[in-house]
Amino acid sequence: MSVVIVGGNERMTGQYETICKNHGCKAKVFPKEHGSMKKKLGCPDLLILFTATVSHKMMISAVQEAKRNGVEILRVNSSSASALNNALKERAICG
Repeated sequence: MSVVIVGGNERMTGQYETICKNHGCKAKVFPKEHGSMKKKLGCPDLLILFTATVSHKMMISAVQEAKRNGVEILRVNSSSASALNNALKERAICG
């Protein structure tokens, strides 16, 4: 399974990827927008938006692209490691 994480803390990118890997998921993390989201997002199984740490513009473009591709969107307010862990356990999409 694949997960795309939009937002979050740049320094925790490695932790986000490790947490997803522990749940059996492959993750792409975009803490900041560098160029167009359309080309980078792809077609994952789940899009996780860390709403407290993502810009409005980046959130809109990620949501539009996810809806276009029929990707499930999960909004999480906190960008902590435990919030990501709980979100993946709750969805049980991975592992």
